[in-house]
Amino acid sequence: MKINYTQLMKAVIPTIRHCEVLGISTVEASAGKLKLAMPWKEDMLGDRDREIIHGGALTTLLDTTCGFASASALDPWGLAPTLDLRIDYMRPAEPRKTVFGFAEVYRKTTNVIFTRGIAFHEGEEDEPIAHCTATFMQLDKTASAGLEEWLRQFEVEEV
Repeated sequence: MKINYTQLMKAVIPTIRHCEVLGISTVEASAGKLKLAMPWKEDMLGDRDREIIHGGALTTLLDTTCGFASASALDPWGLAPTLDLRIDYMRPAEPRKTVFGFAEVYRKTTNVIFTRGIAFHEGEEDEPIAHCTATFMQLDKTASAGLEEWLRQFEVEEV
């Protein structure tokens, strides 16, 4: 089954409560890769004087981005809970600017999926706000029972 991952992520991300609250949305997706956007919002500030987004919001963005990049690397798409997440904060996000999260899977074993990701402002991928590495558990197919039928709505023609 070949999946349109962008369409799938645009359907799934808004249904996740923390993504809804933070305004996180899908920009683009492919197997093992995902780019999400999180708009600046006053109610997510960690430093109100400087209008800087709280680190917890950035953590959520990166964990979500890496987690769903991991899920999209499974065949079929499935569940992949976080095992470990390490984030290095490089600089504060700039006030009133959207923060993007990008993640990719760089290794997959029988049980573990390895990802890396960055949080950045548009056009500033070389100067990330934060960098992360994360690992996710690859669950057996019984844990994702029922997902395959649901995924059929996102199938695309083979190229």
